[in-house]
Amino acid sequence: MPARRKAVAIAAAGVAPLALTALSVTPAAAHGSMTDPVSRVSACFQEGPEAPKSAACKAAVAAGGTQALYDWNGVNIANAAGKSKRIIPDGKLCSAGNDKYKGLDLPRTDWPASKLSAGKHTFRYKGTAPHKGSFELYVTKDSYDPAKPLKWSDLEARPFVKVTDPRMENGDYVFDGKVPARSGRHLIYSVWQRSDSPEAFYTCSDVVFGKDSGASSGSAPAPAASAPSDKEIEAGAEKSTVEHHGHGDADARTGAGATGAAPAPAPADGDGDAAAVGNEPEVNGGAEKPVTTAAGTDDNLAETGGDSTTPYLAMGGAAALAVGAAAMFATTRRRAAGRHGR
Repeated sequence: MPARRKAVAIAAAGVAPLALTALSVTPAAAHGSMTDPVSRVSACFQEGPEAPKSAACKAAVAAGGTQALYDWNGVNIANAAGKSKRIIPDGKLCSAGNDKYKGLDLPRTDWPASKLSAGKHTFRYKGTAPHKGSFELYVTKDSYDPAKPLKWSDLEARPFVKVTDPRMENGDYVFDGKVPARSGRHLIYSVWQRSDSPEAFYTCSDVVFGKDSGASSGSAPAPAASAPSDKEIEAGAEKSTVEHHGHGDADARTGAGATGAAPAPAPADGDGDAAAVGNEPEVNGGAEKPVTTAAGTDDNLAETGGDSTTPYLAMGGAAALAVGAAAMFATTRRRAAGRHGR
């Protein structure tokens, strides 16, 4: 083999595995769920997907199966882009319109619930694959009836907590907010809109202010909701289809599934969703100021390792090298063929 052809072949052989390796790299994806107050899906996962204890969680499994509970940290819409209120239908807020999680939408007065009081509260949101973004928390109106399907009109029009890039402690996003006064059974609805992707995550957390109104209507008080421990999360991870650093198959209707890095979502058009761009003014009475990262760290604290565009840059660079090597190899072959033809 002529020296030039041999050199090109070696270069192409060396670059091809690099390109294939880069193409197998995907950006780490965001996943998580509210753990204080505990979300429905987290509470049912903690009870055990195969044999939940509460009647409500048993009903959720009967309606949607156990996989939804193993995938407790993946109630998402990949292309929400700050327009959650427009794309999630009434009656399907807790599932975000994703059929796999339809059991979470069951209207019941006995969902496991967390005790909550008006005033300052420290919220915790487990970020199993964290990313930068904005959190909005809504509370149900005084007229809320848990025995009816949850509608957008059941929530206050404006979030009582809105915070961008809160700090993380032991794998949890942590932020304070001022809870409005309520009585009886209510619900806290959260929207976590990523700022490095149009993807958003959703939770429904059942809460009780004072006496459980479910009991007063003739049913037994709901059991207390418990958040899953790190050990329980680890034990269930092997049966998760969304994993902690990726997505499962996309939901055909909502697009809930694989989402790569994308431009920041456009600001919501006055529908109350998070614009997720920069540190916006807080709306919780100043209980939570714009959050900065912990001392001694850079502003990638809330991300899973570097800029989310890095894999694509690596992919593009490797692909370009592979294409260039292939082109050089083809040119060399044409020149050699020309010489032999003379």
